[in-house]
Amino acid sequence: MKAIVVHKYGGPEVLKYEDTQRPEPKDDQILVRVIAAGVNPVDGMFKVGDPVYAYVSLKNGGGYAEYAVATEGEASPKPKSLTHVEAAAVPVVALTAWQALVDTANLSAGQTVLIHGGSGGVGTFAIQIAKARGAKVIATASTANQDLLKQLGADVAIDYTKQKFEDVAKDVDVVLDSVGKDTLARSYGVVKKGGFIVTLVSRIDQAELDKHGIRGASLSVNPDSSELAEIGKLIDANKIKVVVSQTFPLAEAAKAQEQVATGHTRGKIVLKVADEPK
Repeated sequence: MKAIVVHKYGGPEVLKYEDTQRPEPKDDQILVRVIAAGVNPVDGMFKVGDPVYAYVSLKNGGGYAEYAVATEGEASPKPKSLTHVEAAAVPVVALTAWQALVDTANLSAGQTVLIHGGSGGVGTFAIQIAKARGAKVIATASTANQDLLKQLGADVAIDYTKQKFEDVAKDVDVVLDSVGKDTLARSYGVVKKGGFIVTLVSRIDQAELDKHGIRGASLSVNPDSSELAEIGKLIDANKIKVVVSQTFPLAEAAKAQEQVATGHTRGKIVLKVADEPK
């Protein structure tokens, strides 16, 4: 049969009209005689040399390396206003915040959200995404990070070392929990009826949801290039600032991971693998 065949990467010039073998359908496939085929901009988002940022999957080796692979569905053009170090701080935590607040809880303008761990990687993005959507933000952090909560736009900053969040946050529409344990257990009671609680670190207690007449979900983040693109627009519009607290060389990845494991990181820690391109 005749078909268009691609032997290498490139522009439209790599599409070759050639003779090739007719495909043999498997048991769960059908053989289709093609009368017409639509022309679509498939696999045309990137060209060699384009700066990107990506959620690099561990199944493909992860991103702790001088080179990594990502699918087109995992990568998006790097926000122009960011350095590569800043851009590296974005994908996983920003997507987590986006998928929790936008996709799962459907946070909208005029609603109130309580964000636990507001000074951490997910929290710093969650505060700003919520503000960009027109929500009122109540956020918790330690004494040392109260200033950061305000800088990021939190309407109410709670020092969890001095004050119980449930004494301040009442009848909120959404809770985003990245702490778990006792913090999650105490959070069910501050959500208004019909509201939503999303946890990133624990299982949702269905009995507690039923008791309070609320909804909830446990979230695992997924790669999404279209959402990365939306986040990038907010960054370039200066509606989201990226907070990088420390950088480590690639060879000190274990040390960086130990620091993250303390649970007291301000913003994000980044591995600097190479110098910024000129």
